[in-house]
Amino acid sequence: MKAIVINQHGNSDLFVEINTENPVARPGHVIIDVRATSVNPVDTKIRRGSEGTAGLTFPAILHIDVSGVASSVGAGVTRFNVGDEVYGCFGGIVGIPGALADQMEADAEMLALKPKSLSFGEAASLPLVAITAWEALIDRASIKPNDNVLVHGGTGGVGHIGIQLAKVLGARVSTTVSTPEKAEIARQLGADEIIFYNSETPQEYSQRITEGKGFDTVFDTLGGEVLENSLKAAKLKGHVVSIIGYDSYDLTEMHFKALRLDFVFMAISIIHNEGRKHHGEILQRLAALVDRGLVKPLIDERHDFTATGVSAAHDRLESGRAIGKVVIERQA
Repeated sequence: MKAIVINQHGNSDLFVEINTENPVARPGHVIIDVRATSVNPVDTKIRRGSEGTAGLTFPAILHIDVSGVASSVGAGVTRFNVGDEVYGCFGGIVGIPGALADQMEADAEMLALKPKSLSFGEAASLPLVAITAWEALIDRASIKPNDNVLVHGGTGGVGHIGIQLAKVLGARVSTTVSTPEKAEIARQLGADEIIFYNSETPQEYSQRITEGKGFDTVFDTLGGEVLENSLKAAKLKGHVVSIIGYDSYDLTEMHFKALRLDFVFMAISIIHNEGRKHHGEILQRLAALVDRGLVKPLIDERHDFTATGVSAAHDRLESGRAIGKVVIERQA
């Protein structure tokens, strides 16, 4: 088969196409004829060598998100048949071959049938960001109807799903954006209140939206200063859930407000083979929400499934200008 690989860490222009052996389905696994993938920050970090490189060998097949058609199933797999359209999040990390190839082997427990209403490219945009948002807002946060929930980065990969899941839970959702264009997109996704983070402090928007009480739940999708602002925006005994904790933080605000702080790291299931079945269940439930029109992917740009297309897709994400997900898909 053909695969798009890197032979060393570095810039996006390192992707090249090679011929390599087709994978063979081990027990409990599915071989997917790959139709699409998407770019996540972790993919660019692995390419650069700054994160997630344990177990990686060259030539390396990257990318964690996948959608495609099951072409063979291993012993013990009962949930999928040859010809099923599937999507999931597996590979491209800790040395497991990823989705930038004609075929990819994936643990069947971490897959689900693709939403019927989505193209392969749209479906491939969802797994990592949706599992992350689901673990944060449904598994960790005790969101109740009419709760005030703040989702940072409302037009980002994780943030745009976070808005929609919080709305499914019945929350009143606020989100931070940087431009009027992003504000309009966030409103279309369901945000009730828009915060221009460059012009309002946490104290100011908490006063405006919650009468100074603070938010019941704050979902930090960016880390750094945004996590510290999340602690400021949360109510007394409120809840902050973050996806980026590897930094140094002043937790004084958390202490004096008796906050609960959770971190989500969805890749732990892949790395440590822990809770993989739950990821498949999340994607199955997500597909039902998508097909009911309650959750939709936000697509920034689509690129061809070529070495040049992959390089351009990485450049787009790393530019910081992407709104939603950058997708790489095969032409019909």
